[in-house]
Amino acid sequence: MTAGEILVDRVSRSFRVSAAPQRTLKDLVISPRSARSTDVWALRDVSLRAEPGEALGLVGRNGSGKTTLLRILSGIIKPTGGRVAVGGRVGSLLELGAGFHPDFTGRENVYLNGSIHGLSRARVRELMDEIVAFAELERFIDFPVRTYSSGMYMRLGFSVAAHIQADILLLDEVFAVGDEDFQRKCFGKIAELKQRGGTIVFVSHDAQAVERLCERAVLLRAGEVAFDGPTREAIARYRQLLAAERSPDELAAGLREWGSGEARIVEAQLVDADGDERVQVAAGEPVAVRLVVENSEPIAAPTVSVELRDDDGVVLGGLTQSTAELGWHGKPGRRELRFDLDALPLADGRFHLRFALVEAEGGRLLHSLDDALRFFVFPAGAESGAVLLAGRWSMQEIASAEPIARV
Repeated sequence: MTAGEILVDRVSRSFRVSAAPQRTLKDLVISPRSARSTDVWALRDVSLRAEPGEALGLVGRNGSGKTTLLRILSGIIKPTGGRVAVGGRVGSLLELGAGFHPDFTGRENVYLNGSIHGLSRARVRELMDEIVAFAELERFIDFPVRTYSSGMYMRLGFSVAAHIQADILLLDEVFAVGDEDFQRKCFGKIAELKQRGGTIVFVSHDAQAVERLCERAVLLRAGEVAFDGPTREAIARYRQLLAAERSPDELAAGLREWGSGEARIVEAQLVDADGDERVQVAAGEPVAVRLVVENSEPIAAPTVSVELRDDDGVVLGGLTQSTAELGWHGKPGRRELRFDLDALPLADGRFHLRFALVEAEGGRLLHSLDDALRFFVFPAGAESGAVLLAGRWSMQEIASAEPIARV
């Protein structure tokens, strides 16, 4: 096969699951019969092809078979049926810390990972400084990796995978724990791989990351290919699968948008009294939330909701508003919705806003935008805590104080 080419032909994979997977010697003596087990199919007749230099996204709900397919492509597990062929060297980052020994230092683990991918010790030594600098771990590279945070794990793992000059790079939710600056570096490195003819297979619940990286995406549903085509359409179908849920499990893995899609929030801003966008505001300052909503077909007036959370994810407040009361006429087009606050009732901290459009009758979720706005509130005076207690003190004399009798 050509280096960078991937062929998956009618691949299926099942796992045998037992009700009692761990049995002691005592269990075997008392009850020698083996526990009843069932076959669970993670993939069924999956077929796809990727050409050298292509970036292919895999999207779908948790349990749809995305990670199983990546593990088959990497050679970690074998398919139960069907055929898989990959051309050239395969680099993979399928989970945090995969291939790392917790008691080895970061430097020792780089050598270990390099040897696993077929690189000589001399070649790893040549790449060492570049790998460490990209991962931004110069101060920690000689510490045991068990002392690393999840972000440090991810940075080192990605840096190794990106520098081994692989023909195929497999990535599974690798940006879920990285900061924005490092994500930009990763996208730049992936772009370099694509330019030299490398192939990327990328799994993520972050639709923006998939659309930014991949021209094509495959939607998996219950282990089968539900759609294979342009990324935007695959993402739209994926969001429709989640339309029945207000807080899908996939949120923890980076999901930010979902819904049936008849109407969408295409822009969200926090603006001050002059209309300028803000990410930092003072306690009690007047602000407004500005939303741009788009619908491409006639639709009845939905309700719009906003939910305020603190940096720990605790819900501080929420409200809903019928757009019919605001004059929604239902015709296709774009509309600007605005929610004004005369005084922001927050004192100090980092906060997040989630927005949603819901069908007024039936409650079907049209579009939800999680973590749509992040902003920081700093105290304007002696305020403290998350909530701004805005009020006025007063005092008046009630009566003259009576002397306290001494016993």
